[in-house]
Amino acid sequence: MTMAISTKTHSLGIIMNGVTGRMGKNQHLLRSILPILKQGGLNVSDNEVIVPRPVLVGRNPAKLRQLSRESGIDNWTTDLDSLMSDKNYQLYFDAQTTDMRYQSLKKAIKAGKHIYCEKPVAQNTADAVELYKIAREAGVKHGVVQDKLWLPGLVKLRKLIEQGFFGKILSVKADFGYWVFEGDTVSPQRPSWNYKSEEGGGIILDMFCHWRYVLDNLFEPIKSLTCLGATHIDRRFEPDGTPYQATADDAAYAIFELEDGVVVQINSSWATRVRRDDLFVMQIDGTKGSAVAGLRDVWIQPYSATPRPVWNPDIDNPLKFHDNWVKLPSHDIFDNAFKIQWELFLRYIVKNEPFRWNLLEAAKGVQLAELAIESWKKRVWVNIPDLI
Repeated sequence: MTMAISTKTHSLGIIMNGVTGRMGKNQHLLRSILPILKQGGLNVSDNEVIVPRPVLVGRNPAKLRQLSRESGIDNWTTDLDSLMSDKNYQLYFDAQTTDMRYQSLKKAIKAGKHIYCEKPVAQNTADAVELYKIAREAGVKHGVVQDKLWLPGLVKLRKLIEQGFFGKILSVKADFGYWVFEGDTVSPQRPSWNYKSEEGGGIILDMFCHWRYVLDNLFEPIKSLTCLGATHIDRRFEPDGTPYQATADDAAYAIFELEDGVVVQINSSWATRVRRDDLFVMQIDGTKGSAVAGLRDVWIQPYSATPRPVWNPDIDNPLKFHDNWVKLPSHDIFDNAFKIQWELFLRYIVKNEPFRWNLLEAAKGVQLAELAIESWKKRVWVNIPDLI
């Protein structure tokens, strides 16, 4: 006679603040937490499952009501303070605008909540480091979203590095961005606060938090950098057609020196038109071969397949350079990058499994953005000091 094995359910109450915004709604609620719920929770063993129990939080009840209907999650509120004292919710998640995140995280930590949040966690390094220190002192678990580490393209690149495909890595260059419409004739793809420095906007603060963890995790820590920022488009429009002055940078052009001497160039822009394989493309050049990664696909060129071009601008080039690259096959099935990290963090909360992407890592991203802005304003190279 076969005995039925009972399943232990770990119910985890999650305060999801800021989920009416673009990232909070699409990536975290609809593409991460909701799929976990629809699959019956997160199985952590043959007889254990973690079931998230989210409450949707925001400032606009109409948006929350609509999101509740869309997601099927009935539990929502505009009263964040009441949830902070509610023991039924052990985890606080924050996807608000940058200027609101620091105070909310600080309040949640003092209320004894575990922390998971979007980046940047604060608008300056001192505040970001303070959040890490008070979370450590409070004994709460904490993590920051570092989603690009689980993009298929970067996962494939990491495997190539681990396999020694490149030989000695010499340099890295990356190009990120696309044209974000101003809003006068075509509706913009990003919210207006992104272009207002007084509201925590700017591509440097937004994207350099990403570049910090991408470079630190794929390659070596950053030793120094130089950066030139720009506000290429200084007049944009609110959704209702009201014009406003863009006060934040919408492009940045940076060079990073890594600790092992590798040189990295990254262009970031919301004012560029795309003529490349993807919205983000990274190329690694090494002594034994090169690779180019987009968000999902990777193309490689080993030393043996490297063409021998000769400079002669007086004739059409006989080489078709794209023909000398081979697209890597996809042997794995890749889940949503945000969902993958959510599942890792949930396992960390319930099962205490390793999770190293914490608020100190978040502070490193803010530090890089702050130093990049310093480099831009002073027109100098800047070294990256230890945080603590």
